[in-house]
Amino acid sequence: MANRILLADDHAIVRQGLKALLEREGFAVVAEADDGQAAVRNARERCPDVAVLDFSMPLLNGLDAAVQILRACPRAKAILLTMHTDDHYVLSALQAGVKGYVVKTQASADLVRAIHEVLRGMMYLSPGISQAVVQAYLAKSEIPRDPLTSREREVLQLVAEGKSTKEVAGLLGISFKTAESHRTRILKKLDLHETAGLVRYAVRRGLIQP
Repeated sequence: MANRILLADDHAIVRQGLKALLEREGFAVVAEADDGQAAVRNARERCPDVAVLDFSMPLLNGLDAAVQILRACPRAKAILLTMHTDDHYVLSALQAGVKGYVVKTQASADLVRAIHEVLRGMMYLSPGISQAVVQAYLAKSEIPRDPLTSREREVLQLVAEGKSTKEVAGLLGISFKTAESHRTRILKKLDLHETAGLVRYAVRRGLIQP
């Protein structure tokens, strides 16, 4: 039976190209998503063998989506597609349980190989990713911890995308008061005082595109 793939990318043309590539290679793309929240919902419904996730997606970034997917479907393997090659992005992904890290410019060549590797229980990083990162991961080196919880990162991303507190509450299924308290706590933790600062922080963390 063909291995079942969830494919999440907010660009339809990229998704279509990757789907055609994977289906030519004998994989079954059983679900598609154009934002991180939809990817998590689809994964809970379909429990794919592999979730291929774009790092930068609306509503919920690929890294936090991967964490939620792996919690819901422990047997699934997660692969991130990303433009980010900085060490801290890669190390954060590995520490979150991501098994494949594929640079988007090399996706057509690397993705099929990455899927085969992670299904075999191996780890795959695109050529060009610093081997020092792998060594740091294997040595269990710590990176500076994100001061925000995963829920606070979700709220931060939505605020940085321009969502109002009411919209944030609706999207996350929480009360207005809870959403507001998350926002206040985020500002305090990051020592920021206005939304523009939150947007700049979200861009630096790769949660949204500049």
